[in-house]
Amino acid sequence: MTLALYVPRRSAVHRVPAGGKLLALAALAVLLFVVPTLPVVGAALLAVLAVGLGAARLPAAALARQARTVRWWLAGLFVFHALFSDLPTAAVTVLRLLTLVLAAAVVTATTRVTEMVAVIERLCAPLRVVGVRPARIGLVISMALRFIPVLAERADRIREAQAARGGSARGIRGLRTTVTPLLVQLLQMAHTVSEALDARGADDVPPARGRRSPAPAA
Repeated sequence: MTLALYVPRRSAVHRVPAGGKLLALAALAVLLFVVPTLPVVGAALLAVLAVGLGAARLPAAALARQARTVRWWLAGLFVFHALFSDLPTAAVTVLRLLTLVLAAAVVTATTRVTEMVAVIERLCAPLRVVGVRPARIGLVISMALRFIPVLAERADRIREAQAARGGSARGIRGLRTTVTPLLVQLLQMAHTVSEALDARGADDVPPARGRRSPAPAA
């Protein structure tokens, strides 16, 4: 079963427009980097949890799954800053990253992909003057969001298949035996998707407005 980013709920957070939630996420990121203090970062983390678990009524397992995906990065950052700076800096760095990851998870879990893509296309509309196609940017964003749960599902299937054959391993060896077949499947999916996009003319250049295509030769 494919994991979904969007979690349907009837909440006030779900009803907030996608542009408002993306703007709030950007403002939160600016705040955490402009005021990198432990009280501010801790309060922001509690606020994100209150919005996600309370106002949006998201399952705790969904947010915990997002936190588990970055646990090794958090541990590495904490050790690095604890060794080369100090413990308060290490704590602020780790909590700031965790807060942003959970805040992004709340936004994606309460916003449909189509709504986020529409906002991104509107923001990129001025780039048409330099030859950028906003629809193509929206397609890339939507495909990236779609491939995240697909890759997680494929990784789970690979681990389950290895465990069923008695070949489950842990540590670096377990990571290597999972990454190699996952990379192969990722390349196969990318090739299949590229062929499908080419068949549908996704790379075709649209004709200029007001210019008619030449008439076929007699």
